[in-house]
Amino acid sequence: MAFHFTARHMRLAATLLALCCAAGARAEDASAPPPQQQPAVTPSPEPSPSGQKGGAGRGNAATAPAAAEQHRLPPDSTTKQTLALPERALDFTATAGSIRLFDDKGEPQADIAYTAYQLDGADRSSRPVTFVFNGGPGSASAWLQFGNNGPWRLAINADQVTPSASPDPQPNAETWLDFTDLVYIDPVGTGYSRFVATGEDVRKRFFSVDGDVSAIGVTIRRWLEKYDRLLSPKYVAGESYGGIRGPKLVRNLQTQQGVGVRGLILISPVLDFREFSGSSLLQYVASLPSYTAVAREAKGPVTRADLAEVESYARGDFLLDLMKGEADAEATDRLADKVAALTGVDQAVSRRLAGRFEIAEFRREFDRRNGKVTGRYDASVRGIDPFPDSSFYHFGDQSGDALFAPLTSAAVDLTTRKLNWRPDGSYELGNGSVERAWDFGRGLKPAESITELRQILALDPKLKVLVAHGLFDLATPYFGSKIQLDQLPAYAAPDRVKLVVYPGGHMFYARDASRQAFRSEVQTLMK
Repeated sequence: MAFHFTARHMRLAATLLALCCAAGARAEDASAPPPQQQPAVTPSPEPSPSGQKGGAGRGNAATAPAAAEQHRLPPDSTTKQTLALPERALDFTATAGSIRLFDDKGEPQADIAYTAYQLDGADRSSRPVTFVFNGGPGSASAWLQFGNNGPWRLAINADQVTPSASPDPQPNAETWLDFTDLVYIDPVGTGYSRFVATGEDVRKRFFSVDGDVSAIGVTIRRWLEKYDRLLSPKYVAGESYGGIRGPKLVRNLQTQQGVGVRGLILISPVLDFREFSGSSLLQYVASLPSYTAVAREAKGPVTRADLAEVESYARGDFLLDLMKGEADAEATDRLADKVAALTGVDQAVSRRLAGRFEIAEFRREFDRRNGKVTGRYDASVRGIDPFPDSSFYHFGDQSGDALFAPLTSAAVDLTTRKLNWRPDGSYELGNGSVERAWDFGRGLKPAESITELRQILALDPKLKVLVAHGLFDLATPYFGSKIQLDQLPAYAAPDRVKLVVYPGGHMFYARDASRQAFRSEVQTLMK
């Protein structure tokens, strides 16, 4: 999960795009790709046996050592763990620690926290290792670790969890640890990861599309070197904004870090901001199947197969009527009435909006008669509208907001108690300041990763990609990815790039059946 992008966020991103120019970070031994010069972020020349450690606070080069030690992260903590599961037990080594990144002058920049789980007794040269991160930007990896594939899992089904729910994770029968080691990475500003250097320059480098990718690429390379895993099959898994980060990261690893990747797993990703905001008509095409899925879920179980005719209509007659414009009253009424019939929204409301529902409008109008609003992460979940008489939207997201407290408590408790790693400072599950400061692109070109997805697939014919979505996700509707993936060339055939869609929302893995089915797909990918 992540902060993910609302219409407001899209507008903010568009403004940033017009004002900012992304500055990336790179490894000390990598040259910056043209045409953009990237400031350097380099790993420590020699990692200590306990791992890189440090903390926030540096005024200038002369005061860096003393200030950096003031709030340094503690030495890495390695513990032996046993996971008791039905019909099996997993013995593994858990490490919570950090890797320090330096600039090309050897000055510390940031400490990147990670949590790694490695199965005991496995052959490191043949044992896969998967690097996992969430999105936002500004989201820690706890969503995937404690909701999906880590050794311990917290029940986060959005229609059941409340902020006061127990934060005690239980052994996860669907952990991926059976078939891959797992390394969860928290980009700077999330989890316990923090800046060592101060000032706006370092923030601008790391809080940018390119700088973020380069920093994570260096972190992965340093982890592989530190734990003697360069020969292992390597996989990358990212959620939400991870759809932008993931393909770019694989490209960076291939061409800048000297690290090959076997497979890329994208969970509820956004792949391209160019067509799904502002005045683009494709935003309505992308969301219509999910709106319909929400309406049908209210009456009974629904699968993607049940939406075949809706998908066909969305990219056919619906799109054609959209393109005719609102000046064509006949086309507008026709599509508005069809949208009302598919979604269950009042026909008069649909006509007033010309059948063009933005996400927030659908969330409020779908069950407004009962004073309820749908979730954004999972629109099958409905919560109470705290201001039903307001002419504007003043509601949060029942399907996401309720998870922050139990997930934060679970992450802190497991890290400090079970893994025996006790950093000072606050744990950031979702850091809004990161998202607000983010540079999403260069000039007038919004961030997208389809370019890098094409490049990494063309460069390595053995690379495979798995894209997974939830039917009821309005943050990153699955049909948006379907539209983008359909534009890939023939070399990205379905046997290499596979889209799977499950009942559920942005965190579809909160549902037992969806999590189990997704795990099987990932295991097949790694065979």
